[in-house]
Amino acid sequence: MNAEEYCQEQAAASGSSFYYSFLFLPADQRQAITALYAFCREIDDIVDECTERSIALTKLNWWRDEIKRIFHGQAQHPVGIALSQSIKKFNLDEKHFHSIVDGMLMDTEHVRYQNFEELSLYCYRVAGVVGLLTIEIFGYKNKSTQQYAENLGLAFQLTNILRDVKEDAERGRIYLPLDELKKFNVSEQDIINGKINDNLRHLFKFQAQRAEHYYQQAYTYLNKQDRFQQRSGLIMAAIYHALLERIEKQNFDVFTRPVRLSPLRKLWIAWRTSRKELKANKK
Repeated sequence: MNAEEYCQEQAAASGSSFYYSFLFLPADQRQAITALYAFCREIDDIVDECTERSIALTKLNWWRDEIKRIFHGQAQHPVGIALSQSIKKFNLDEKHFHSIVDGMLMDTEHVRYQNFEELSLYCYRVAGVVGLLTIEIFGYKNKSTQQYAENLGLAFQLTNILRDVKEDAERGRIYLPLDELKKFNVSEQDIINGKINDNLRHLFKFQAQRAEHYYQQAYTYLNKQDRFQQRSGLIMAAIYHALLERIEKQNFDVFTRPVRLSPLRKLWIAWRTSRKELKANKK
């Protein structure tokens, strides 16, 4: 298995919404975005799978060294080798990869966030920065597209946080800001217990409204001139937004059953969005 095949297998096996947005890209962009996704997956899995903080830190520091090797043509890991083929072609910034590692390091240091200001820094590092890398791969002309990418990344991460409340609590993490729990009269134990009540619904609705705000704000920054090139990001947005709508339709009960979209549903949304953007571009 070569480096590209390894990254492709990582992306396909995850069933991620990102995978479905890759399907409509030209080959060189698809290779680059798949390698970027595989990098994010490798880093994220370290934090999720390593119960010993010291081991997680050792592995994250290895990846920080690997980033340096990638940008000097000396990559060792299959993902690093695949990335090294794309960094020059798509002008990918080394500092963004280090920011992603910084975000994952926050997961080894913080299991709670006092307020949204703290949480937003985490979201920027693990999602907003990924957005900044993806728009370089897709291509853009207007600087405002950078704001689109940052806001869309934040919207994605807020959607993930709401979807994964139960799973994160089982790992000892609560990403919802503690001052907002207090505002809605929700205790940490309420979340850990995993039983929905009116206070939790009001808290989760507030989080969903915040995510919706960032989706809409992202769209306002996307110039029409760049829209077609950024269509894969719009496919991701459509899938993630459908996930947010599913949470709302379940009356914010993210505890009783997992909030997921089927692969067929994701594929349908991807095809429909791609078709819509293609028609708009022809006009």
